[in-house]
Amino acid sequence: MVKMLTKSRWNTVKVEQLAANTKHALAMGPFGSRITKDNFVDSGVPVIRGVNISNDLFDHKNLVFITETKADELAASNAFPDDLVFTHRGTLGQVGIIPWGYYPRYVVSQSQMKLTCDQTKVLPMFLYYYFRSEWGQHELLSHTGGSGVPAISSPLTTLRNATIHLPPLPTQRKIAAILSAYDELIENNTRRIAILEEMAQSLYREWFVHFRFPGHEKKKMVESPLGLIPEGWEMVKLGEVCNITMGQSPSSEYYNSRGEGLPFHQGVSDFGERFPTDRMYCSIENRIAEDGDILFSVRAPVGRINLANKKIVIGRGLCAIRSKTGNQRFVYQQLKEQFQEEDTIGNGAIFKSVTKEDMHNIKMLWPSTEIISSFEKFLESIFSVLDVLTKKNANLRKTRDLLLPKLISGELDVEQLEIAGVEESEERETKAVEA
Repeated sequence: MVKMLTKSRWNTVKVEQLAANTKHALAMGPFGSRITKDNFVDSGVPVIRGVNISNDLFDHKNLVFITETKADELAASNAFPDDLVFTHRGTLGQVGIIPWGYYPRYVVSQSQMKLTCDQTKVLPMFLYYYFRSEWGQHELLSHTGGSGVPAISSPLTTLRNATIHLPPLPTQRKIAAILSAYDELIENNTRRIAILEEMAQSLYREWFVHFRFPGHEKKKMVESPLGLIPEGWEMVKLGEVCNITMGQSPSSEYYNSRGEGLPFHQGVSDFGERFPTDRMYCSIENRIAEDGDILFSVRAPVGRINLANKKIVIGRGLCAIRSKTGNQRFVYQQLKEQFQEEDTIGNGAIFKSVTKEDMHNIKMLWPSTEIISSFEKFLESIFSVLDVLTKKNANLRKTRDLLLPKLISGELDVEQLEIAGVEESEERETKAVEA
């Protein structure tokens, strides 16, 4: 790990010194059977899981809920806006910060712990970015163990004793303001991506679920294994209309994080809004996905989808799908429609993994060539904007991640910088703390 350079005015403190003087300021999620899938309801108090803190600031997709009464029973595991959330079992190193403006409280899952900060000493957003840095990650991951699921040993003790190099509050605000500006741009683009994705999916449903495609009034409906469909349309198997490459994992000796070889994706851990983020590489070419291929997860969670935006090596958790007729957009939207609910396939049966045969036998609706071509033309401009926004986000993340260590270490001096909005933010925080 790179040695941290810090200013002489920066103090070295432990996390326990930065925790609020309130009950359960440092706490873990509920143990064992205190919270299970049976407790989940359609709305109520959201439960934070790893999927909600795996990308950028916080992801409100895929939330599950428990009742207010159940959340009261788990008061020690309640978390609130500005609290930090850490994963201590499973995907280690995940850090999130709970945003304002969504829910008044949350509950952290069994695999997490939370920290409420004393905001007279530390800005939560600064601490969030600190734990995203290599130094913060080192503090969190220096005590890991377990022969099965990866876990932090004595997680609360590890968090309490984690060392922080802490600048004065005004400097914390400036550092957080610079980094969060990038995250806000990413979040705005992500919202636009979600809207465009929904537009594309709504168009698919209109044409191919409700059968309100151009000229549908003149089409006779006939029986098929999928129910009534327009005359001339077919039910086919995925393997009949697409080439499918099942991933295969090379020996780990060929893996590296130095950029040697092609990007390597074992499963969905680095899936993004649309394209995966490259983190690991493989020095030998084994099973390949080409630029434009649909990446489909074949191990839990089955059915999660991304697109390859370059040539990559795929491991056993993925397969690559390419239309034999060049109709990638249509195939992509149909698979997204079929696999809205992860780990289900076919008639809704639950699968934790699927085989090559399972993939080849997925039933697909196949309209006339003219209808598919018309649909893909409608999608052309949407896909073009989606690609631009996704690439913008990739560049924003890259720049943010280059700045992060330089700002958190003090290598880039921000003390003399005037940053718009920081003074107003300081006044609001002071009033909030006093209140």
